[in-house]
Amino acid sequence: MTIFSSHKRTEIYQKLTEHQLDLLVIGGGITGAGITLDAATRGLKTGTIEMSDFAAGTSSRSTKLVHGGLRYLKQFEIKVVAEVGKERAIVYENGPHVTTPEWMMLPFHKGGNFGPLTTNIGLRVYDFLAGVKKDEHRKMFRPDEALKREPLIKKDGLKGAGYYVEYKTDDARLTIEVMKKAVQHGAHVINYTKAVDFLYDESKKVIGAIVEDRITGEQMKVFAKKVVNAGGPWVDDLREIDGSKKGKTLHLTKGVHLVFSKEKFPLQQAIYFDAPDNRMIFAIPRNNKTYVGTTDTTYEGDIEHPTMTEDDRDYLIHAINYMFPSLAMSVADVESSWAGLRPLISEEGKSPDEISRKDEIFISDSGLISMAGGKLTGYRKMAEQAVNTVVDQLKKEEQIIYTKSETYDLPISGGEVGGSKGFAAFKKRKVAEAVGIGINEETADLLVQKYGSNTDVVLSFYENKQEEAKQANIDPIVFAELLYGIEQELVYKPVDFFIRRTGALYFDIEWLREHKEAVTDYMAVMLKWSEEQKQDYVAELDKLLHEAVTPVK
Repeated sequence: MTIFSSHKRTEIYQKLTEHQLDLLVIGGGITGAGITLDAATRGLKTGTIEMSDFAAGTSSRSTKLVHGGLRYLKQFEIKVVAEVGKERAIVYENGPHVTTPEWMMLPFHKGGNFGPLTTNIGLRVYDFLAGVKKDEHRKMFRPDEALKREPLIKKDGLKGAGYYVEYKTDDARLTIEVMKKAVQHGAHVINYTKAVDFLYDESKKVIGAIVEDRITGEQMKVFAKKVVNAGGPWVDDLREIDGSKKGKTLHLTKGVHLVFSKEKFPLQQAIYFDAPDNRMIFAIPRNNKTYVGTTDTTYEGDIEHPTMTEDDRDYLIHAINYMFPSLAMSVADVESSWAGLRPLISEEGKSPDEISRKDEIFISDSGLISMAGGKLTGYRKMAEQAVNTVVDQLKKEEQIIYTKSETYDLPISGGEVGGSKGFAAFKKRKVAEAVGIGINEETADLLVQKYGSNTDVVLSFYENKQEEAKQANIDPIVFAELLYGIEQELVYKPVDFFIRRTGALYFDIEWLREHKEAVTDYMAVMLKWSEEQKQDYVAELDKLLHEAVTPVK
């Protein structure tokens, strides 16, 4: 039986602590989720802890692209381009509801990073290395065609544009869907649970961790044959606890994105463009918003709480006005924002945007396995490498044969829709069903895109819980999503629901403001929060709401 309900946190802890695990994964971002799924599908008894909420760190604050690494061609990282390009197609096929193709235009101007010849050659090499499907091969546009596709781009000095396919995703939902699939395969997974120390045997080999429930403060021991540190930006903190932070270390960089309404920034075509300082920036339409990013600056502040500064905001607005001069964008036009960290493996003498996105595995003298670096797109391959390391060690120690990775063509949760080819027909059918029970078509479309093959559960809550929704003074669709989040996605705090499960803080901030009070009141009763907890959780959400629109100086 699989458990992923906030009503059953006690039972999950029981499962984690009652027997020795084969593998304990520390970290519930995309890397930890991928490792959990790979291990569970190979038959390893797997447990995973996340000190905050799933994807609360880097994995909900990326550029939200499962992209093929075109930017790494510039750095001649041929292997990275080839690998992530191929992985991109796998991520898409296994979860077409959370990852969708997006044609990207790369305009080139006189004196810019790219010219017609270099762009044509670069994109052709990219198509080849990344194994791009024939119908998604690059195209080249003359200036008039580029302006027809996107009239907002700068006309002065325009020499043409390249046109190629990226894949946009909901990074936080991708993470939760991978984790839910792992739970379906028997993994025991819990959020708001921090590793505060490691457990060792007489020979100083790691055999588990002391973990703390950050909601109750209770500490417990989790024993495991192997421990993988997938802490993202916190990888070095855990290595420090283990006494093994030496040699290569992390270099953290911060990336900021701004969100605008479609009225203020009516972008009709995703654009990858040169900023005035020659950094490359994305501008991407998403539903009725446009978002722009990212910055790339060295970061040394609070890892758990990176924020947008005035300099970050002003840099991006300057870049927007440089490439889209007719907009005359100002700070007052920013609707929301997010700041996230990239845990890169330090390379001396390189600037943040030159440092490789390669991943690496560190194994300490105690046996702690740490997964560092990497990219969202490559999460499945990184997970396979980490679990291969675990399995190779277990084979030597126990003479047990474990299977090879099974995730290559395994649909993630919500992805059981017949792959990318089957999803269009699936979506059409489910939207019609939703409309048939009283949901408007636009909302139905968004629901199916968000939940994929799990849409039926959400629609069932919508149909059968109308009276409860009315009593709670919550819109029936919001109520259905909230119930689904609490009962099947381990939502415990308002921030889990409004940021990671729905993305509302970034892409529908007014919706958040409209529903936060009723949702919070209902959660407080259902999850039996104390009055102090409720105040803390409301304050946490309010602080993030404020920071999304107000930069620090």
